[in-house]
Amino acid sequence: MKLGRDYNYYFDTSAMLFALAEANRWRVSVLVDEAHNLVDRARGMYSATLERAPFDAMRRIAPPFIKRALTRIARAWSDAVRDQEAQGIEYAAHADVPDALLKALSYAVGLMTETLGEQPDAFTPEILRFYFDAAHFMRIAERFGSHSIFDITLPNARGRHAQLCLRNVIPAPHLAPRFARAHSVALFSATLTPAHFYADTLGLPQTSVRIDVESPFVAEQLDVRAIADVSTRYRDRAQSVERIADMIAAQYARAPGNYLSFFSSFDYLAQVADALTSRHPSIPVWLQARTMSESEQHAFLARFEPDGRGIGFAVLGGAFGEAIDLPGTRLVGAFVATLGLPQFNPVNEQMKTRLHDAFGEGYAYAYLFPGLQKVVQAAGRVIRGPDDRGVVYLIDDRYTRGEVRRLLPAWWRVKVLRERDLFSA
Repeated sequence: MKLGRDYNYYFDTSAMLFALAEANRWRVSVLVDEAHNLVDRARGMYSATLERAPFDAMRRIAPPFIKRALTRIARAWSDAVRDQEAQGIEYAAHADVPDALLKALSYAVGLMTETLGEQPDAFTPEILRFYFDAAHFMRIAERFGSHSIFDITLPNARGRHAQLCLRNVIPAPHLAPRFARAHSVALFSATLTPAHFYADTLGLPQTSVRIDVESPFVAEQLDVRAIADVSTRYRDRAQSVERIADMIAAQYARAPGNYLSFFSSFDYLAQVADALTSRHPSIPVWLQARTMSESEQHAFLARFEPDGRGIGFAVLGGAFGEAIDLPGTRLVGAFVATLGLPQFNPVNEQMKTRLHDAFGEGYAYAYLFPGLQKVVQAAGRVIRGPDDRGVVYLIDDRYTRGEVRRLLPAWWRVKVLRERDLFSA
């Protein structure tokens, strides 16, 4: 029997396929496609969040039989955030989940479980949502450890909008038992580099066999150009906008066709697109929007017609950064104006600290490796078959660094250029 399902069917806390395999003692062979995505997906599966605003709204309409239990949660919740709120701190990580909060949640979940079968009509969608969220929070809290963070976020330092989060950082302790229970597991992806990052974060057995399959493509198919004198760091973006727009226009003039341009944010994307439209109005341009329906995404991709001409603008790591296929002349090149690093913020800095404590490479595990994985995935949209030819621009001076270059595909031959070289060729 063969089954094709999403990751959560086997790896989630309440995975049905895993439960069936255990109950029936099946010998399961697990094939994990696009396995580079499993790190973030598993983090999501083994994380849990509770938000104060919807909790308070639900509490106001709750039936009498759970009012006291919810009041107990509200009191424990307020106690948990009191010191942080008094100090005006928006985000803080804490060593442990307050015991009073866990006891209050446990009591409420138990009471609601007993009542659900007897009074199902009393459970409005809001109450049912809280019930499931609280039960999940309790399950995750039972397995809380050094692989996770408990943090409290207070938007504008106000407790009434508090968010409590059990945030998984290292899914290995959760995934390793699932791997162990399978008869065999095969993970495959074009971007499982570096190997130790995925082995550590996913909890792969030390006996795992790694096979590096030689790329079916050759260096002559892809002209990879790293621009050494442009910075896309946040502090330098204002100075980079027109320069990047002119680079895109220069390449388009040299070899007209369809191109994808990737940026770190929608704001940056819009700034460069505006500059390109203003300075080079004859070049067709279309942009990814912050929210797009499935039909709008299809319309965006439909613009990439065979032998077409224009520049599509997209956010790196978004809907158009991987898993899209634009073979032949539907796409002849890409510009990646970012290193793909996750945003520097308190949450990611806490993750960096936790990853450093575990593996000694906090910055690489939290920022560099995930960022370059997205870059390689995006660049991989250009060459989709043996007859394809194309160009990729890696726009940032950090692409000249050895620790970055080592994370790029071995079959790429990266040419290091300066901005002026693009206009003298």
